[in-house]
Parts: sequence; structure tokens; C-alpha cells
Amino acid sequence: MNDADKILLAHGGGGELTAKLVSEVIFAGLGDAALGSLDDAAVLDICGPQAVKTSRSEAGRGAAAAPRLAFTTDSFVVKPLFFPGGDVGRLAVCGTVNDLSMRGARPLFLSLAFIIEEGLEIGVLRRVVASAAAAAREAGVKVATGDTKVVERGAADGLFINTAGVGSVPEGVEISLSGARPGDEILVSGPVGNHAIAVLAQREGLAFETTVESDVRPLNRQVEMLIASVGVGVHVLNDPTRGGLAACLNTIAASGGVGIEVDEASIPVDSSVAFASEMLGLDVLELANEGKFVAVVARGSAKKALDALQNQGQTPISRPAIIGHVTNGRGVTLVTASGGRRILEMPYGEDAPRIC
Repeated sequence: MNDADKILLAHGGGGELTAKLVSEVIFAGLGDAALGSLDDAAVLDICGPQAVKTSRSEAGRGAAAAPRLAFTTDSFVVKPLFFPGGDVGRLAVCGTVNDLSMRGARPLFLSLAFIIEEGLEIGVLRRVVASAAAAAREAGVKVATGDTKVVERGAADGLFINTAGVGSVPEGVEISLSGARPGDEILVSGPVGNHAIAVLAQREGLAFETTVESDVRPLNRQVEMLIASVGVGVHVLNDPTRGGLAACLNTIAASGGVGIEVDEASIPVDSSVAFASEMLGLDVLELANEGKFVAVVARGSAKKALDALQNQGQTPISRPAIIGHVTNGRGVTLVTASGGRRILEMPYGEDAPRIC
């Protein structure tokens, strides 16, 4: 058996190797048992296609349409467990809420399953659970069920958390990774790269002039306001977690069979994150985020979407920006700050494992 027959850490990085693992091993193995979509959550017609068709017909006569549910699952293996701006408990809740939100769903219920390493201090577990509870209250969701397992010392880096989430999809909302159309405009909800740098600095004991904090937060309120403002003009939502903005944009382009062109100078990056990335030799566009999303909206809707993101009341998203547009081509093209053009490729793996 050679290295090609083994799982590498890079398979978990959200880039090219992750995509191959999912398509060639997971989807191929599941066959008809898998929906086969790369969306962060599945949207399910729980009454079946025929029942849904009947109910929608009845809805035209005043009856309620059959409900659609969004369903997602995730696992969180961040190291260290606590980092500036968050911890594994907050990350687990926010990450699951956000995956539901990326389908336009209103998150309702979560599960939390704790895989605990022998020797973990109970005080640490209490802190993580309290943080998860606070994040659930912030997002307005209920932790409805869960599980605990204890594994032998050295088998879990202290604590892993597995989640599932359920949300309701409002009538008329049709948002998916395959929804991008030529002419659509692309926004990012705020500066990128903060989460990865915050975790990396904490893990490696790095000190910068300004402390970089993770952006981990629930995005459901912001998404609801965006949809309320732009309506059916919101075609795609995706949060650039593993593999960062580069992986996110490449996934959107591949899923929709379109090209994407983005302006490097328009992408918001905090100066402290840019400095840290340069010092560490990392590409900021490949760094994970946990409180930002990319929105692809219909031509002419970008200004309205930007206004919605800039007017979030007591929960502002800092520095949202229009960064590009969808084309008839294929892949992602980056217009550089110097005016040149280069292909923004899907990351191969990830330089900083155990980020989320």
C-alpha cells in the first residue's frame, strides 16, 4: 500500500483532495443512497414529491404548502479547543446554524454529540457546553438531542463534537450552489481569513502587534435580512470555511457550470490578517472563515444586497463588499491588484489542519 491508498490530513482541507474523497469514495460508495449535492445542507420535501405537488396546488386555493426541511451534519475537531474569539462549542453551534442558513433555511433544532478523550478536565467540558448554549441562544435555536462517548487517552485531541441541524425553508426560497448564472454579481459579507489566523496563532504561540480574533458567529439573522431585501434575487449562498474564499468560489463555479471573475483589490482583508499571512507564507484567499458568507445575486441586485448587509442594526457585519461577477466561462479568474489576471485554483489541501 502506498501513500495514494491512505488518508492524508490534506484530505480534510476543503480543497481538491477533499472533493476527490467525497466524489470518488463517499458518493461513489453510497450510490443511490446519497443525494449527491455539494451543498452545505440538503433540502427535503418531507411529504414526498406527489404530496408536495398536491399541497402547492391546494395552497393556490388558500391551503398551506407542504413544509420543506433543510438538514445538515458536521463534525468539529479544532485544535486548540479555545482560541481568541471562540472555542469548539461556539464553533460547533455556529457552523451548523450557518450550513442551514446557506440554503436560506431558518435554523430550528440542533443535536450535539461529544466525543471526549479520557483525562479531559470536567471544567473544560463545562466551559465548552456553556459556550455552545450561549451560541444557541444567540442564534435562536434549540439543542434538541445529543450523545456522549468517551474514548481512550490520545484518541481525540481532548474533545470532538459532532452535530446535526434541522431548519425550515420558506416558501419560494430556492438557494443552492448550482444557482449561479452569467451576469450575477458576487459579494462577500466581510473580511476573510480571521478564523484561521486566530486558531493558528493560538496553537503555535504566535504573537502579533494586534490580536486577531476568530469571526465565528451565527449568520442566520443576516441571511434572513438579505433574503428579505433581495428575495428571489439571491441565487447562491456559501460560507468559505475549509479552503477559504478560493475553494468557495471554485465550488460555486463548478456546481453552476459557469465562470467567476473577482477583483483582488475589492476583497476585504484586515491588515493584521494580511501581515500574518505574508509572514507565515499563507495565501489569505485559502484561509478558513467561520462568520462570513459569499452571496451570488441577480444582476442589478448587488447594491441592494450590500445595503442590507451594511444595515444590520445591533449585529453589523463589518465591511461587506462586491467582489466580482459570474461569466459564461469556466473556473475562477482573479484580477490582481496590479491589473494582471491569473487563475484562482482550487486549493490542493490545507496548510493549517484542525482549523474547524
